[in-house]
Amino acid sequence: MSPGSMNEADHARIAEAIRAAESRTSGEIYAVLARRSDSYFYVAGFTAACGILFAAVVVAVAAHWYWFTLPLPVFGLAILAAFLAAVLVLWLLPGITMWLVPRRIRYKRAHLNAIQQFLARNVHLTTQRTGVLLFVSLAERYAEVVADAGINAKVHQDEWNGIVAILTEHADRDELADGFLKAIGKAGQLLEEHFPRGVDDVNELDDHLVEL
Repeated sequence: MSPGSMNEADHARIAEAIRAAESRTSGEIYAVLARRSDSYFYVAGFTAACGILFAAVVVAVAAHWYWFTLPLPVFGLAILAAFLAAVLVLWLLPGITMWLVPRRIRYKRAHLNAIQQFLARNVHLTTQRTGVLLFVSLAERYAEVVADAGINAKVHQDEWNGIVAILTEHADRDELADGFLKAIGKAGQLLEEHFPRGVDDVNELDDHLVEL
C-alpha cells in the first residue's frame, strides 16, 4: 500500500468512529482527505521562469565582465530552451512542483479547498449549524477544522488547534487512519460538551471519510 493510502478497513473504522462520536452529540462530523489541493503547475512554472530569467541576467553580467562575446540569438534561444525544459520537467514530474511553490500559497490553496469541501458536502446545512469538517491535504502537509457558525459561537479556536495538531502529526508519520480516529474522538468530546444529543436528533450527514 502506497504512503497516504487508506484501505477498506480504515474507512470502516473511521465511519464507525464518526457514528460513535455522533451518538453522544447533536453535532455532525465530516471527514475529507485530499491528495493535493491544486496542481500548482502555473505557480511552479512562474517560479521556474523567474529563476531562469535571474540566471540569464547573471550569465549576461558575467559574460560582459569577462569580455566574453555571446551572440544575442544564441542567448535568447538558450533562455527559451531552458524554459521549455523546465515546463517539460514540471509536466512529466508533477511532484517537483511542490518544491517551487511558497508555503503561504500552498496553505492558501489548501484552506480554499477545505472551505469548498465544507460547502460542497453540505456541512453548512445542518439544522442547528453544528457541522464540523475535518480536512487533511497531504501534498501541502496541511490540516484544518472547519466548524459551522453554531459551533464557533461556543468552541474556541484553540480547542480546534489541538485536533489540527493530531491530524498533521499522524499524517507526517503516515498514520492517517489513526490520526482521523483520534481527531474524530476529540471532536466528539468537544461537541458532546457543548451540544449534547437531543431526543429528536437525526443524522444529517453521511458517516464516512471522503478521499479526493
